[in-house]
Amino acid sequence: MTSPHVLVTGSSRGIGAAIASGLDARGARAIRHGSTPRAGTLAADLSDPSAPQRLWQAALDAAGGTIDVLVNNAGLFEANPLDRSDIAWLDGWEDTLRINLTSAAQLSRFAVRHWLERGVAGRIVHIASRAGYRGDSPDHWHYAAAKGGMLALHKTIARGYAAKGILSYAITPGFTDTAMAGDYLASRGGPGLLADIPLGRVATPDEIAAIAVFCTLDAPPSMTGAVIDANGASYVR
Repeated sequence: MTSPHVLVTGSSRGIGAAIASGLDARGARAIRHGSTPRAGTLAADLSDPSAPQRLWQAALDAAGGTIDVLVNNAGLFEANPLDRSDIAWLDGWEDTLRINLTSAAQLSRFAVRHWLERGVAGRIVHIASRAGYRGDSPDHWHYAAAKGGMLALHKTIARGYAAKGILSYAITPGFTDTAMAGDYLASRGGPGLLADIPLGRVATPDEIAAIAVFCTLDAPPSMTGAVIDANGASYVR
C-alpha cells in the first residue's frame, strides 16, 4: 500500500500515540482517535454504543472515503473488585467489555464490510493483552475476558476473510510503561511485580508500536491469524 489511511483508536496517548507517530514516520496517514475533543483527533466515547459507527464515518470522511487499515487499540483498564455492589460490579464489567471488545467488533465489522463492498484488501491489527491467555488479577476478570474475546474475534476474522485479501493480526503485550499500566503496577506492589518478568522490565510504548507498524505495513499475508507476544517472557506459550 502507498500512503495507506490507518484508523488508530485510542491514539491520543500511550501505545496508540506511539503507533500513530510510527505510522506517520513511515509515510502512512494515521487517523487519530480519542475519547475527548482534541486538535487533529476524532473524538468518540466508545462507551456509547452508537459511537463506533460515528467514528467510522468520521474517519472515512477524513480519509476521503477509503480506509486501508484499522488498528483496534482503544481500551479501558479499571479495577472491579468482587465486593462491590452487584450493580456497580455489573456496570464495571459492561463498560470494560463495551470499550475493549464490543466497540472493536463494531469497527471491525464496518471495516470488513467496507473492503468487501469495494473488492479490495484490508488489514486489522488488534492490540490485545497477555491477559487474554493467562488471565489477570482477581479485580480484573472483565479485562481478561475482553482481551480473550478480542483474540477469538481476530482469529475468526483471519480465517473467514483471508481469501478476500482481508488480513488480521493481533499483539498481546504484557505490562507496558503507560499511565494505565502504571496504576496497576502500583496497586500490585510496584517494582516487586517485575520479578515475574524475566526481561526485568516492562515494555515501552515504542516497542509495541514497532510491532503494530510492522503488522500494518510489512507483515506478509501468510502471517494472517498470528498472535505476537510482547511480554518480556513473563508468559511463554
